[in-house]
Amino acid sequence: MIEFFREVYYVAWGDMKFMKHNVYNLLIASIMGPLLYLLAFGFGLGRGMEIDGIPYIAFVIPGIAALTCLSTPFSSVSTRLNIQRLYYRSLDETLMCPLSIPAVVLGKSLHGVIRGLIASSIIFAIGIALAPDHLSLTVLYVVCILLSCFTFSFLGVTAALLANTHQAMATFSNLVILPMTFLCGTFFAVDALPPVFQAALYALPLTHTSVTVRAATLGWDFPWVSLMVLLFCCVLFFAVNVYLIKKKRV
Repeated sequence: MIEFFREVYYVAWGDMKFMKHNVYNLLIASIMGPLLYLLAFGFGLGRGMEIDGIPYIAFVIPGIAALTCLSTPFSSVSTRLNIQRLYYRSLDETLMCPLSIPAVVLGKSLHGVIRGLIASSIIFAIGIALAPDHLSLTVLYVVCILLSCFTFSFLGVTAALLANTHQAMATFSNLVILPMTFLCGTFFAVDALPPVFQAALYALPLTHTSVTVRAATLGWDFPWVSLMVLLFCCVLFFAVNVYLIKKKRV
């Protein structure tokens, strides 16, 4: 086990150094989008609104934190790994080293996990300051955020391994990531939609992130099924990445 984590460290070392030397640029890039969503929806469209008896600002902040767990890990991992794989060929060099494939997958995802945790923590800290009477930091919130960051980091690895061009990566983002951004309960309650739309949205992992994070912070009944679905998606994306590398489809 110690040897496995040592291998993960070796794989992640280059990305961690990159993040260290570009920390301010990466931090600004990670939180700019969520802050704009907060201003537009929390203080713009949702000003004065209430959902289930709570101010809309308290409702939307957990959703934006959940969205940050998607956008930041996915974009940071998929973009960087896609460039490493297609142009620098550094992924080929990594795979030639005596490293286990699960360690390579986990190591390549850590960059996105750390950036996602930092960005979502900043957004939630702002939310605590804006709505201290409604939002609370709980252990379940930390578990949901951590699991979501890993899930969407692994999804970023999957996209980078499958995309053979930058255009293919952009297409994947437009077809998969963009719809999840606006349709998975980030800015509205999924339960308010007709059942057929609810079924479609609950097939997407970000919906489960949104409902678990919101329930954990607002003190609502916690949806344990959604947490299990998130765990399943995390394991599934990880297994797919291991399969793709083993079958040399990268």
